[in-house]
Amino acid sequence: MFFDIIILVVLVVIIYGRLKNVLGTRPEVHKTELSEKAAEKIFDIILKESKSNSTNELIEKGEIEPLEKEEALSETDKVLLQIPNFDKERFINNSKKAFEIIITSFSQGDVETLENLVSKTLLKKFTDIIEQRKNEGVIAETDFIGFEFAEIYEAKILKSGLAKISMKFVSEQVNILKDASGKVIEGDENFIQNITDVWTFERNITSTSPNWLLTSTKK
Repeated sequence: MFFDIIILVVLVVIIYGRLKNVLGTRPEVHKTELSEKAAEKIFDIILKESKSNSTNELIEKGEIEPLEKEEALSETDKVLLQIPNFDKERFINNSKKAFEIIITSFSQGDVETLENLVSKTLLKKFTDIIEQRKNEGVIAETDFIGFEFAEIYEAKILKSGLAKISMKFVSEQVNILKDASGKVIEGDENFIQNITDVWTFERNITSTSPNWLLTSTKK
């Protein structure tokens, strides 16, 4: 930035010298006055152009958003802007995929898949329920139909650098429980449930890992 300013000053001096030569036949007072005003005007134009070019370069590189006033953003979006390389649309899409995989894996008792997607604390709760079902001979079946709504509900960053993003999901599912003989003991396989969930994903923004882990679920 300092180097750019030096270049601008040199340009102004050169232009000032040329103006002085061109206006040399006029009275001294008018010559100096006009030259200084012209130089100041040219400097302002160059400086504005330089700032404009710098901004355009940053926009093209994706380092800043084009002309988006921070005061017009919601509190949640202001928090999201503080997360390096965060893409809101991509996060929402990925969290929707994670939601479907997690509820399906939980229903099927697939602990290995859950280990890669949820925190250790939440994994313990899931595995306890899975083990209890096995001991009781209960079989869970989940048929995920699709989403009616999925959006970021809340976001915050702790002093430790831990980012927490809560997603609100409204989905259609068919959930039933069967006993060992295959008899339905809970739910209705012909009834589609409309379920609202708030799931919170976490990631430390200083971490080199891009992965977000599910840490809590609420109805």
